[in-house]
Amino acid sequence: MTLYHFGNCLALVYVPYWLTYKYSGLSEYGAFWKCIQAGAIYAFTQLCKMLVLATFFPDTETLSTGEFSALAEFLRCTVDCADLLGLTLVLSRIPGKGHSKLITAGLGWATAELILSRALMLWVGARGAEFSWIYIQKCLESNILLVQHLTTSTLLWLFSRHDLEKKFVPVVTFLIVATTYKGLWLDGILHILNLGPWVCLAFKALVTCSMGVTAASIIPAVAS
Repeated sequence: MTLYHFGNCLALVYVPYWLTYKYSGLSEYGAFWKCIQAGAIYAFTQLCKMLVLATFFPDTETLSTGEFSALAEFLRCTVDCADLLGLTLVLSRIPGKGHSKLITAGLGWATAELILSRALMLWVGARGAEFSWIYIQKCLESNILLVQHLTTSTLLWLFSRHDLEKKFVPVVTFLIVATTYKGLWLDGILHILNLGPWVCLAFKALVTCSMGVTAASIIPAVAS
């Protein structure tokens, strides 16, 4: 039963990433090593963020006794702006059409985060003697993060385009800010509403997909 649960978690968390790579056409562009490079840049960016947090920011865990701390989330989201710089660097180093650039950058970034932040948790936790829904929820959350990173790479690509219509610039800018500080406002709303874990997960998926659809709908407005 333990092995079966672990296999389900692995399939749930990794298969969507593989399907994205296979059916998005990245294999035809030979983008595998570009995804590896994106993952390496992600790892370097996270190292820089850890150094900044440890050096310049206080211990935010002592600032609030509750489960949600607005100040801690604000500081964390502010440091997460480094991810925007890292993704921009990844996009600048990937040649080719917009479609392949966006998916390569977003998929490589999301896969690196998945391996570095979820793999050990699944190996240690999902193989435990007792079944727990928490690991299924974490796997589903990883799929939401995949959509989130694809959305972020799309927004950064749109923002860098000089032929983006002026009427879309405020929308793209707002979505970038909302994406960067999503941990602050979205988690704050969910904390106030005091919803259950599955409802929170569904709400996060709805918000993330809505932002992704909005970003994707702007792409046709950009000249190819």
